Amino acid sequence: MSLQDRLGRALRDLRISVTDRCNFRCVYCMPKEVFGKDFQFLDRKALLSFEEIERVARVFRALGVEKIRITGGEPLVRRNLETLIEKLSAIEGLDLTLTTNGSLLPAKALRLREAGLKRITVSLDSLDDTVFRAMNDVDFPVQRVLDGIEAAAAAGFSPIKVNMVVKRGLNEESIVPMARLFRERGHILRFIEYMDVGQSNGWRMDDVVTAAEIIERIDRELPLEPMDANYRGEVAKRWRYRDGSGEIGVIASVTQAFCRECTRARLSAEGQIYTCLFATSGHDLRGLLRSGASDAELTAFVQRLWSARADRYSEIRTANTVGSRKVEMSYIGG
Repeated sequence: MSLQDRLGRALRDLRISVTDRCNFRCVYCMPKEVFGKDFQFLDRKALLSFEEIERVARVFRALGVEKIRITGGEPLVRRNLETLIEKLSAIEGLDLTLTTNGSLLPAKALRLREAGLKRITVSLDSLDDTVFRAMNDVDFPVQRVLDGIEAAAAAGFSPIKVNMVVKRGLNEESIVPMARLFRERGHILRFIEYMDVGQSNGWRMDDVVTAAEIIERIDRELPLEPMDANYRGEVAKRWRYRDGSGEIGVIASVTQAFCRECTRARLSAEGQIYTCLFATSGHDLRGLLRSGASDAELTAFVQRLWSARADRYSEIRTANTVGSRKVEMSYIGG
């Protein structure tokens, strides 16, 4: 089944947050001054169970979803996550992947692979230990994330994607060193423009290092040429090194909005459906799940939501929309 929204965009991707908790306090996502020791995270009973998540995933798969990405918060802080991976990896025809900060990968990479996870993305914002500790704001050393990436590679994940959010005045000097390292190691580095997600990160346009600037910085030292997208709706613009030594991607969600190709829905850890990363509110799927709704009723609910969807926040970003109260990225994943 192919389900389309009001702008003709198909439903192809579902991002599932399994927790709103994280062991980092990254300044662009969960700043410590907001998410401090007194912050009230979701009660564990509010979280969707693995069985509920599996049921929702099967409903979305029947509606045409081809890829599910497990996110958080930090998904690996959710206990026994490999049990969920086993359940989801058994769904036929589903591309299952996970995004993590990498801190727990040394202990969990092999178990995730054995549970059926095929692909993994690690968030890493600098190789400079001082910069990285300042960005994660819990004094976590960069070497332990690099160890996690190597543990994932040893477990059979290849290539690994590495995401770097670039914020001006903080880590733009890390762009080229990151490109050099991951080119040598055979992983795919993706740069992400600093985005105005949620209410907590103090976003300003002046803090955005643009995709064009990122490419220019790398191209001066490691010549690049553009590549075709892997598929329609791919968010990263692909570039390859002219010497054939690999590729990078740049996600230009601020300066080159890709709303018109967006095929993604998001499920929060407590079962709210969001049709845009910049949404101001969600739609309660958990209530339906726990009230005894049939799969047909769940399917009809999702069909109504997606058929009415007209979200294109990044294309119409204005002073008014930037000032709107948006859900936090840590709540619905990236």
